[in-house]
Amino acid sequence: MRLEPLGDQAVMAYCADESAAFVIAEQCRRAQLAWVVDVVQAYTSVAVYYDLTRVDFDQAAAQLTGLERTATTLAPGRLHGIPCCYDLGLDLERIAEQMGLSVEEVIAQHTGMRYTVYAIGFCPGFPYLGYLPDALTGMPRLASPRLRVEAGSVGLTGRQTGIYTEERPGGWNIVGRTPLELVNVADGYFPLRTGDRVEFRRTGVEEFQGTQGLRLPVYV
Repeated sequence: MRLEPLGDQAVMAYCADESAAFVIAEQCRRAQLAWVVDVVQAYTSVAVYYDLTRVDFDQAAAQLTGLERTATTLAPGRLHGIPCCYDLGLDLERIAEQMGLSVEEVIAQHTGMRYTVYAIGFCPGFPYLGYLPDALTGMPRLASPRLRVEAGSVGLTGRQTGIYTEERPGGWNIVGRTPLELVNVADGYFPLRTGDRVEFRRTGVEEFQGTQGLRLPVYV
């Protein structure tokens, strides 16, 4: 693990891989260190924000190094089943054509993986999910981003797939849409967190319409 300052009130920890980043982020949260303001993991890095009135960079870095030495393997994160209506995939046919697959093969590939939430950002609660199967890897972003992408839209690009939790402009290829509410800022509802796992389940238009706005159920 390599530690560097992130501004004057945070330590950036660069880890060997995603698993190591999960461990150090969770160890830091569980330790309930009085000086920690926030812990933000993104793929192989973890930003630990601290209260400057309690510690400085050197003190924070020393404690993080101590946590790394005592780190243990973590159990897998929570598993979420998320319905996805591929009939509402704005770019589904183009994805299939560009990747040399049929539409049904694209759907089978996308639903056949168990993804990990490696980062959250872009808009509140947006999960960056990896990694796509090889058959779907390599789709570039749209040449001209859409000015409006519906909340619940499931997109993919490069090696990642993700879910637009709010209406936003966006340049990812839209493969489908989930009817579920995945974020409610006013209620503090953010069911997905880094380390969680996601499986997409194919659903039809009728079920989509009948379940639109429901919140994400959690199972393990």
